[in-house]
Amino acid sequence: MTDKPTRRDLMRPAQLLGIAFAAALFGGFVTAMVMGAFQALPADQIARAWSTAGIVAGVAFIVVLLGLSLLLLVVDPADREKTIDRPVLLPKDNTGEDEPRG
Repeated sequence: MTDKPTRRDLMRPAQLLGIAFAAALFGGFVTAMVMGAFQALPADQIARAWSTAGIVAGVAFIVVLLGLSLLLLVVDPADREKTIDRPVLLPKDNTGEDEPRG
């Protein structure tokens, strides 16, 4: 047993949904704050601020989820079960070793 996570462990759907949901909450909350949903304004302006915040949150959720899904398509299915034992973006050595020189 190794303690290194596989690519499949790093790309669980629940985690992807959680990241998209967190981005949606952040976008919706920032929009509500900017539009004055927490200020003493007339009711119609507060309702407009919350409806706009809901739209922004929904769009952010869909965009982040779609973006992460498209990025997952880049991963080769044969590489999903390999363990990650070095930084992915560093080039491999010319000597045939997988570990970077240090």
